Amino acid sequence: MIVYLVRHAAAGDRSKWNGPDWIRPLTDRGRAQARGLLDLLGDAQFGRIVSSPYVRCSETVLPLAGARRMTIEIHDALAEGADVEATLALLKDVAEVGGVVCSHGDMIPEVLEHCAAHGVDLGPKPRVEKGSVWVLEMHGGTVREAHYIAPFEA
Repeated sequence: MIVYLVRHAAAGDRSKWNGPDWIRPLTDRGRAQARGLLDLLGDAQFGRIVSSPYVRCSETVLPLAGARRMTIEIHDALAEGADVEATLALLKDVAEVGGVVCSHGDMIPEVLEHCAAHGVDLGPKPRVEKGSVWVLEMHGGTVREAHYIAPFEA
C-alpha cells in the first residue's frame, strides 16, 4: 500500500508568533498549498488521514479530508520531536489501508534517513519543503520505494 507523507504547509515565521507553537495556523500561502493537495493527490486511493496534533498539520489535510468526507485522526507520533520508532510504527499501521499522514520538518527527514539506511533510493538530496509529499510504497510494513512531489504553488 501507499502512504503519502506530507510536510505541513506554510505556517509563517515561528519567531513572530506570540501564542503556543502548536496552535500556529497556516498562512494564506499555506492554505493555498493545502488546497493544492486536492490536485496533487486527486487520484490517490487511501483509507486514512492522520495528522500531528499541531494545528498547522491538521489545517494542511483539512481540504483533502473535506473533499473525501473523511475524518482526520490526530496522533502524537507525528508531532514535532516525536520518537521516530513510534512514527515508523504508525506508518506501518496506516500502510495496511493506505493513507495520508501529515508531520513536520524534523520528523520527515528522520523517516527518510531510516528509509535510506534500509536501501531505499531517495535521490541525491531528499527535499522536505513545506506542503510537499513523499510517496512511500510499502510492502510488508517496510518502505520499498519512495518519490517526492513538490508542493503546490498557486
